[in-house]
Amino acid sequence: MIPRYQTVIFTLLLAASAIMGVLLWQLRNHAHQRLLQGEDSAPTQAPLVAPADEASLMVANDADNSLTTQVLSLPLPESPGARARAILGKLLDLYAAPGAAHPVPGGAGSITQVFLLPAGASAPAASGSAPSAAATGQNPQSGPELAVVNLTGSFAASHPSGIETETLTVTSICSTLHANLPRIAEVRFLVDGQQRDTLAGHADLTRTYLTTDSAPAIAGARP
Repeated sequence: MIPRYQTVIFTLLLAASAIMGVLLWQLRNHAHQRLLQGEDSAPTQAPLVAPADEASLMVANDADNSLTTQVLSLPLPESPGARARAILGKLLDLYAAPGAAHPVPGGAGSITQVFLLPAGASAPAASGSAPSAAATGQNPQSGPELAVVNLTGSFAASHPSGIETETLTVTSICSTLHANLPRIAEVRFLVDGQQRDTLAGHADLTRTYLTTDSAPAIAGARP
């Protein structure tokens, strides 16, 4: 014979278990509904990607001191300054690839920014203030432009030294800029936002390069 008090305790425990089960089921259901609402509010559209466009890269070749036109389809932004940086980044990626005809380490990360200014303007140096809209290429000019290419110190430090190889790098950058943004008539170089005497001991970085200057022999285009 089960004592009455044990029956009462068992009944109370059974009722408590049932109540707890109902509460847990309700909490689980509420959590599931919140999860569904979160999925409904999440963006369903893929992030926008820059449309692909053709870019002409003037690729250097150490074997014959020439430039070869290589046309590629690349995702390019609309802003001229950002567009120039993306194109030059791809050019330097080619130089950093194994078996490159003009081997230079660093790749796209070697260019921190390309500023576009009216031709004849002074190149901006690194400062605490942001460059103007014209300097970032967000205010297109109707006349000739000056492109200021800001390279990293590590790129200059690791660049092979020699008048021919340094000149090929500088010339290929200038020619590539002009091929894709024809209004660029002048190019200046900075290293970590500051003027530097040479690239790796030979190519003069204190001067302004004219994109119409004589360049190494240019070979035919190839895909």
